[in-house]
Amino acid sequence: MTTDSTETVFGMEQVRRARYAVAAVFAVHGAVTGSFATRVPWIQDHAGVSAGQLGLALAFPAIGASLAMPLAGAISHRFGARTALRGLLALWTLALTLPALAPSLLTLCAALFVYGASAGMSDVAMNALGVEVENRLDKSIMSGLHGMWSVGALVGSASGTVAAHLGADARLHHFVAALVLTTLGLIACRGVLDLRSEPDEEPPPRFTLPPRSALIIGAVGFCAVFAEGASLDWSAVYLRDIMGTSAGLAAASTTAFTLTMAVARIAGDKVVDRFGAVRTVRVGGGLATVGGLLVVASPNAVLAMCGFALLGLGVAVVVPLAFAAAGRSGPNPSQAIAGVATITYTSGLIAPSAIGSLAEATSLVVSFGLVTVLAFGLVLGAGVLRAGDRRAVASSATAPSTAAAEPRP
Repeated sequence: MTTDSTETVFGMEQVRRARYAVAAVFAVHGAVTGSFATRVPWIQDHAGVSAGQLGLALAFPAIGASLAMPLAGAISHRFGARTALRGLLALWTLALTLPALAPSLLTLCAALFVYGASAGMSDVAMNALGVEVENRLDKSIMSGLHGMWSVGALVGSASGTVAAHLGADARLHHFVAALVLTTLGLIACRGVLDLRSEPDEEPPPRFTLPPRSALIIGAVGFCAVFAEGASLDWSAVYLRDIMGTSAGLAAASTTAFTLTMAVARIAGDKVVDRFGAVRTVRVGGGLATVGGLLVVASPNAVLAMCGFALLGLGVAVVVPLAFAAAGRSGPNPSQAIAGVATITYTSGLIAPSAIGSLAEATSLVVSFGLVTVLAFGLVLGAGVLRAGDRRAVASSATAPSTAAAEPRP
């Protein structure tokens, strides 16, 4: 008994350390995104592309991620989770240097393809490890992990804001950031769980169709992540081109957005436990809708920045709750979660391109009108996340129900 107890305590201590390690990995991953987003105006000017061409280029991360994400499972299967994450995260941090080096539309598209491919593979690997840690701890941590991603994005965007304000060359800024983040990422990966497949275990399939339940839940996640991706990559451009602000103040709008997302995600687990998933998402959707209206209707930069902050606050916890709902929505949780992850991740990557294309045809104001409509979709569609509501599940488990007498497959 003493030996078993000692082994259990040692195992739980290892899992707790792995939780902090994977949280640091999430922060490093977010810092790359934040560093890139604040320098999009500089990259646009350096490559000499219009808003529509920039939108086209920003479609290439989605293409790269869609093609590369299925490879993450096979890489983890072959090399083990820790080694795979170490390599994929380093590839992602180093890919930060590529977009700022691009002197034309063609080279920018190629750079963003590699940027998106490395982003997608490392994202899949770190989320898989996060879910494993959550399962072993037997409590919700995914919202907090996504909160650490937002903290990292906040730090990255804050450094980008300072660099933009000082007029620093983005090539130098991103080179230094890549070196620092690669080092931090390699250190963090030393503490994650070292999961390995059995020698005779078959590698995961490259592609499986998600169940219908995942498609419905994924639609809600799509709305939230579209608003997040659009705001993250286009808020600085919006402030500069529509509000006529300086480069430093424009970059600060991205910082405001990532700040509110970080705060909401870190506090998200407690809020959801108290109010439930459905109510939390409906209120968040309402806040995001108000934020979108402020962005498109505000007469000055301050109100527009407040609008971006409300957008970040409103959509922050939707994706973790979508994952939770998918995991309880059918007989194959892993397949459902994978389907929702693909939909939501792809949404975040295509959003910048869609915003740019619509802006080219109309204006950025109209583009964020679309974001506002999708934010309102969270209010209407929050009910599909009921399966992920921990309070609802607990209530149904303790309340008398005739469902217990029904035959189960």
